[in-house]
Amino acid sequence: MATKDIVVVGSSAGGVEALQRLCASLPADFPAAVFIAQHLSASARSVLPLLLGRAGPLTALSPADGDPIEAGRIYVATPDHHMLLRPGRILMRRGPHENRTRPAVNALFRSAALAYGGRVIGVVLTGLLDDGTEGLIAIKAAGGLSIVQDPADAEWPSMPRNALKRDHVDHAVPLDQLGDLLTRLVVEPAGPTVPLPAEFEVEDQMAAQDFAVMEKTIVTPGEPSHISCPDCGGVLNEIAAQEELRFRCQVGHAFTPLGLAAAQSDELERALSIAARTHRDRIRLFEQMRDNADARKLPRAVGRWEGAAKESAEMIAILEQAMTSLRRPIGDEEG
Repeated sequence: MATKDIVVVGSSAGGVEALQRLCASLPADFPAAVFIAQHLSASARSVLPLLLGRAGPLTALSPADGDPIEAGRIYVATPDHHMLLRPGRILMRRGPHENRTRPAVNALFRSAALAYGGRVIGVVLTGLLDDGTEGLIAIKAAGGLSIVQDPADAEWPSMPRNALKRDHVDHAVPLDQLGDLLTRLVVEPAGPTVPLPAEFEVEDQMAAQDFAVMEKTIVTPGEPSHISCPDCGGVLNEIAAQEELRFRCQVGHAFTPLGLAAAQSDELERALSIAARTHRDRIRLFEQMRDNADARKLPRAVGRWEGAAKESAEMIAILEQAMTSLRRPIGDEEG
């Protein structure tokens, strides 16, 4: 009889310490395979498998594309690659970013739901915004179980809190209780697998494609919106699921509403930073022209250049105030 032997875990800010504590709490005879998507810098060499292997008794590694799945192992997604599951094997692919991240928690969870259905346990730990929420919904819809770290126990509570808001979570527990809970759950019989809607399969296929070989036969699900993709500028399609929208462009970049709002804030901050820098350059130019006019005994010109410099300084103050207002994390409010 099949058991709940596929455990997928997602984390972001604060995740390295949380994952070490989780791995330390799992027993040496843990009879399931564990798959971890932790948001990482794309350019950094990850030592996370080493840290997790040292933290507990289970072997932790970053798999290669096509590696087989073995129970009792911890598989860690490598930087700049989505980790996706297929029956009996693992894919490591540089598919389109989801919420500007790769690896993305949603991509891992979605693939697990499609490949293993009722055998899957999804776990969302500490982190910002809401990566993992849509993935947990897919796992639940396919017949699996969903768990979040108690937000009050998380260093960064947004990811588990946003998952709880969607009313599909089976367990919310402190991190210190999670290892024991998983140890009990993974030996239980798997529930029946429920087929997922076609758009989940299409999005999983998108995540599995490298940009260089993106299949033209894959059609982006949903309906065109009036919003452009922050990553490539293309039109975003709206995909309605579970009384919530998510967005994906023709290239494949995907966003939750919170992820899209955060990406738009990043774009605005970048544009405002460029404007502020340009005004600083204008002040240097105006001051140089003022000094030149002063040397030539042209008082009216001196006043004109001083006024222009003052206006640019005032604009810098306005732009910096606007940038400060953008830096408040979206989706981190209480409740």
